[in-house]
Amino acid sequence: MSNTKPVERIESTSYEDVRYQNVEGWERVGSLAGGVVMLGKGIRRGGFIGLIQVGIGAMALKRGITGHSSTKRLLEKSRQQLHSVRSDIEQAGDELLRMKDEVEARVVKNT
Repeated sequence: MSNTKPVERIESTSYEDVRYQNVEGWERVGSLAGGVVMLGKGIRRGGFIGLIQVGIGAMALKRGITGHSSTKRLLEKSRQQLHSVRSDIEQAGDELLRMKDEVEARVVKNT
């Protein structure tokens, strides 16, 4: 008998679920159409610039087909963080105003 432990499955948590769709409707259609146009232009043009156009077209097609945009996800995450920070700042401002009013009320009471 060996002293080896059985292999356990490791669940991946570091990668985002690619089934999550954040591109829908006309935005998705636009990505598909723009991707096809850019692919066609890049293939017709050729050379280095054409290769860049093919790459951009392929990325747009992938975005349209999968309905997922990592860039859009990052922007949405940044926007949520910005709103959270803004809310925290507003709460701190309200607390400071409340404290100021309390201090002013005590000063008036003591005079």
